[in-house]
Amino acid sequence: MNIRTAKKIIYEFYSIANPTEEERFQYTEAVEYVLAQERSPILMTDYGGYYYAQKKFDLALKYYQMAADMGYLPAKVCLGYIWYYGRTGRKDYQKAFENFEFARQKGDLVATYKVADMYKNGYFVEKDEAKYISMIESLYEKVKDSYFLGDPVSDVCTRLARIRMAQNRKEEAVELFRRAKDFLQRRIRQNPFFGELNVMEGLIRDLYSLVEFDESAFDIYDLYYLLQKPTRVSFFYKKRQYMMETKEEDGELVIYFEGKAYKDVSDLLARARIGKTTLTSISSWMEDFKIESPRKESVLHEEI
Repeated sequence: MNIRTAKKIIYEFYSIANPTEEERFQYTEAVEYVLAQERSPILMTDYGGYYYAQKKFDLALKYYQMAADMGYLPAKVCLGYIWYYGRTGRKDYQKAFENFEFARQKGDLVATYKVADMYKNGYFVEKDEAKYISMIESLYEKVKDSYFLGDPVSDVCTRLARIRMAQNRKEEAVELFRRAKDFLQRRIRQNPFFGELNVMEGLIRDLYSLVEFDESAFDIYDLYYLLQKPTRVSFFYKKRQYMMETKEEDGELVIYFEGKAYKDVSDLLARARIGKTTLTSISSWMEDFKIESPRKESVLHEEI
C-alpha cells in the first residue's frame, strides 16, 4: 500500500452506504497507514467518529484526544460529547465543559448549545435557566436560515421549541419542531447516526403532544409515534408496496420488515434496507403511507 492508494480507499469509503466487513477492514488499514505517515488531525477526528458511530467509545476517545492535542477544534467538541454523556463509562462534566467552552469561545455553534445545556442542567456550572434561554435564542438567530447540514439547525430548533412550549407559545413550538424535522431527516438521509435518531424520536414525541396526528399524511419518521403498539403500516416505493408490522412478543414489541426483526423504530431506521439501500436514504421517494388494520389473532392462527 502507498499513500495515494490509502487515501483513495478512505475517500471512497465515505460514499459507501452499507460497507461490508471487508470494506471496513480496508478502511481501517488505510487510515492507520496514512496516520503512520501523516499526523492529520482531520483524519484522526474522522476515524474517531467512525468508532463513535459503532459505539466503540474507547477508540473514539483515543483518536479524538490525539487530534485535540494538536489543537483541532472539532475534536475538542467531540471530546466534550464523550465526557458529557460518559461514553467510556464515566461522566466528567468538568472536562465536558472545558472542551465545549474552549470551542464555544472560538465560535463553534455545536459547542455553544452544549454549553447552554450545561447551564440549563447545572452540570459543573451553576444552574441558570435564563442564561440557557438567552443562549438558545441568540443561537437560533444565527442558524434559522441555514440549509448547511453541518449547522445544528435541528438541535437548536428543538431546544427553542421546548422553550416555547413552556411559554405556552404552541404555534411557534409546532413550527420549530416541523422545521427541525425537515432539516434532521436530510441529515439522517446521509447517515442514520444513532444520535440523530434519538433527537428525531424526542422531536416526534413532543410534536404530537401539541398537534393531532394526521393518518392521511405521514412519513417514515412518524413511525416513532405509530409503532408504539401493534400496528401495520404500508408504503409504496418504485410502484411496489411494502409492509412493516409491530407485534407484541413475550411482553415486548418487535417490528418486522421484509422478513427481518427490529427491536424498535431507531433500530429499523438504522438497519432496514430494500435490497442494499437503507430506508432512510430513500425516504423522500416513499409514497402513500397508510395505516393498515392490525391482524386479528384468529387470522394469525389460521395462517399458521
